[in-house]
Amino acid sequence: MSKQSKQISDFRKIRYLITRKDKVILLILLIATFFLSLIETIAVSVIMPFITLASNPNIIFENRYSNYIYELFSFKNTLDFMIFFSIALIVFYIFRSIYNIVYSYALNRFAFRKYHFFAYRLFCKAVELNYLDFTNKNIDTIRRNIIQEALRVSVYIQQLLMVGSEVITIVLMYALLLVVSWKMTIILTMVLLINIILIIKTISRNIQKQGNINIQTSKNVLDIISKTLGNFKIIKLKGNQQKVLQDFDDASKKRVDSEIKYQVLAPLPKFILESIGFCILIGAVAYILLKYNNAQVVIPIISMYALALYRILPAINRTLQSYNMMKYYKKSLEIIYEDLTYHTEYEDNTPIDFNQKIELINISFEYRKNKSVIKDFNLTINKGDKIAFIGESGAGKSTLIDLIIGIYKPQNGEIKIDGVVLNNENLRSWRKKIGYIPQNVFLFDGSVAENIVLSEKIDKNRVIECCKKANIWEFLDNNEGIETKVGDGGIKLSGGQKQRIAIARALYDNPEILVLDEATSALDNETESKIMDEIYSVAENKTLLIIAHRLSTIQKCQKIVEVNGKIKPKQNNK
Repeated sequence: MSKQSKQISDFRKIRYLITRKDKVILLILLIATFFLSLIETIAVSVIMPFITLASNPNIIFENRYSNYIYELFSFKNTLDFMIFFSIALIVFYIFRSIYNIVYSYALNRFAFRKYHFFAYRLFCKAVELNYLDFTNKNIDTIRRNIIQEALRVSVYIQQLLMVGSEVITIVLMYALLLVVSWKMTIILTMVLLINIILIIKTISRNIQKQGNINIQTSKNVLDIISKTLGNFKIIKLKGNQQKVLQDFDDASKKRVDSEIKYQVLAPLPKFILESIGFCILIGAVAYILLKYNNAQVVIPIISMYALALYRILPAINRTLQSYNMMKYYKKSLEIIYEDLTYHTEYEDNTPIDFNQKIELINISFEYRKNKSVIKDFNLTINKGDKIAFIGESGAGKSTLIDLIIGIYKPQNGEIKIDGVVLNNENLRSWRKKIGYIPQNVFLFDGSVAENIVLSEKIDKNRVIECCKKANIWEFLDNNEGIETKVGDGGIKLSGGQKQRIAIARALYDNPEILVLDEATSALDNETESKIMDEIYSVAENKTLLIIAHRLSTIQKCQKIVEVNGKIKPKQNNK
């Protein structure tokens, strides 16, 4: 977590994370919150006059407000007045319930719609990362932030709104109690305030600590799962399942322990405040009895304090619970803020044509400062060329290819396509001309068709055509055609079959350039020879760029390029 992120207040982070429209909605919710608090205050304050008038109807004529209402509606007697009062209260409390339901829906709808917004923006940010930044990120962390941390931030905002709602209610109720008895209310305030400060200083701080632990241990659990399932065969061979299970057991226990502590700590303020509330109420009854020594006077006042405390104490408790949840999810807010403020470069789709040549002019690239992988490299690739790139392992062959196809950007020098500089404006258009066949083919648990088209709309005829060109259609036709399931990671297929699906995938968009990044290095010689024949066949009218270790793979290439900067003519076989 960057120092700058920590220094920015939580409210400023939220202001950044929400849109202008959200701010308008928040203003409307704030107004609705005020009316909700007003309704809650009326709901409590109206009970005292109702009980007073019901116990002594003659007060109706003594009080100017009740007397005015009595004369306005021309009631025949006090019974009619009290029946009207009763019906009005019932209608009011029904309205109060409906308003609470609508308000709760609006508040939660806003908060959890923000979850969708945060998750979508995080996913956009992940997709917009340049490849170099992506390689420095942890995929499990990206996944966790999109799914889990975004949800936690939406809960954080929900709790913040609830704090605002409860605080307004508490203030209005407090004002009402000051009118009834300011001395007793001040004493009540002092007692509650001391306890709230102690709760914040002890329980809330501990809850925040458990939130930080939970995030870290959740990360550890995900890491263990990914490493284990990603290396399942190796772990089976090593026979070290017990070590893996022990690591998972330790990490999961720590995560659960932090959750247990949070669940125990979270309701503590409620128990403390309820105990204090009952003690205060009993003390208030004793105080009022001593002062007034009149049951008829005492009952309405006690009822008022009982109802007010009945409303205030849960409000204070909910405020503290919301505050504690905000502390618990504070780390998530920092994570999401940092991810969404991470700078990503804009890339556009301005058309770029490739009719003649690709020029690499004095290009240089380094992953670490002063550690050049490629330096002052020059190369011209004519349209239709078949070029092989060779060199020692780690010499930068794949990096050079990634520069040519626009995955990386040169830190110095230029790449020109038919004389046009490759830049952020035309980068997406250029990448669409590339068909890429990697060494390690990633296949997800879906059909062959889904794995070939990825996120695009499936054109069945085109998929079948590409499968035929890749020489895998015969195998598929004997199974379920393009609906054949490949299993997670392509586990149901052989290495050669996975590579053929990768070829079909690369051909699906009819690219102008085919790139093989050591695509056949893991195959046996016979399978490799067949696949290379297939690739040369489908790439007859395309530009072909190959990275390979075996000379047999590059026999039909016109040029052999050493990544150290030398360009060698084709080596004819004897």
